[in-house]
Amino acid sequence: MAISFFDEDAKFNLNQKLKYKKWLKEIALREEYKIGELNYIFCSDEYLYNINLEYLDHDTYTDIITFDNSEVENLIEGDIFISIDRVKENAIKENEGFDHELKRVLSHGLLHLLGYKDKTKKEADLMRKMENQSIQLFDKI
Repeated sequence: MAISFFDEDAKFNLNQKLKYKKWLKEIALREEYKIGELNYIFCSDEYLYNINLEYLDHDTYTDIITFDNSEVENLIEGDIFISIDRVKENAIKENEGFDHELKRVLSHGLLHLLGYKDKTKKEADLMRKMENQSIQLFDKI
């Protein structure tokens, strides 16, 4: 089980890496999943925009893109790209602290890999509920 954090085209260092890893593993475990190889790549808006354009053919900025590389049931394998620029902007827009918004986005990507969707209103509401539960769990770790 390996969870790794990288930065591309953005200077960002995640504090409390061990706590975040324990937290992410606990989120997966509660859904009866194990984490095999999970990479979080913190990047700039432009870097993520180019990934969105190249791989998904979406001409938009976004805060997160999740690539599911899993081939075995209930084993998480994936790459999650997060725009630090967008997380900062969303934190201001949502009137939340940066750390809170970062936890939301980190859990959001993992929740996608656990099978949660957010295309419909009903799916998005459930995703937000799961994000909030995940954020609350962080403080108990």
